[in-house]
Amino acid sequence: MVNFSLEGKIALVTGASYGIGFAMATAFAGAGARIVFNDINQNLVDKGLAAYKEKGIDAHGYICDVTNEEEVDQFISRVTEEVGVIDILVNNAGIIKRIPMHEMSAAEFRQVIDIDLNGPFIVSKAVIPHMIKKGHGKIINICSMMSELGRETVSAYAAAKGGLKMLTKNICSEYGEYNIQCNGIGPGYIATPQTAPLRERQPDGSRHPFDSFIIAKTPAARWGTPEDLAGPAVFLASDASNFVNGHILYVDGGILAYIGKQP
Repeated sequence: MVNFSLEGKIALVTGASYGIGFAMATAFAGAGARIVFNDINQNLVDKGLAAYKEKGIDAHGYICDVTNEEEVDQFISRVTEEVGVIDILVNNAGIIKRIPMHEMSAAEFRQVIDIDLNGPFIVSKAVIPHMIKKGHGKIINICSMMSELGRETVSAYAAAKGGLKMLTKNICSEYGEYNIQCNGIGPGYIATPQTAPLRERQPDGSRHPFDSFIIAKTPAARWGTPEDLAGPAVFLASDASNFVNGHILYVDGGILAYIGKQP
């Protein structure tokens, strides 16, 4: 029997007050896990706690800046003391700045790298010793199609996600012998409140140009939903994936496999 159960496991999903992090954490809870999440301020943590409560999930929410090593160490120590040793870590917290590279300041570039790449390094580093001691662990890094592709205005994001892909492979290489599996999920274009303006109908009833572009580039001919990430996330968090390590699972409706329609 393949074991997809997360019963008795403790899962930390960073930045999971809303969006795809919230969807993955909700899926973990449905599979039996206890949920821990963090966000950057109390307002977001409170919104997250209310959203989980509405789903009947008793989540544990904390304020923590994933780029602050001292803060992260204190956060992980507190979670270990108050909830238990983390079995599953999802490095989900991230930002994107859509700015042409020649107009982007070095400070803006560094901010994206700091949150999207240094953050997963810092949180993983804090959690791994506990996983080694416990004898198992699952780390899931939320990568992106931008781990493989470039596009206008996302130089910092693509650099960070490409780096996160290689950090995933290196955590696998360095800690696989301790029964720690580190894999990534690369979401395609997901329909969330953040992407809603890109899917709004135009005054004449036509699709938004970016919406048309994504539909044409996706063999599934639709945007993904946060729920589309639930199954892959539960798989990579469960014992079903115990011999899967250093892999990036792209959940993109086939975009990366597709050259596009002939004009």
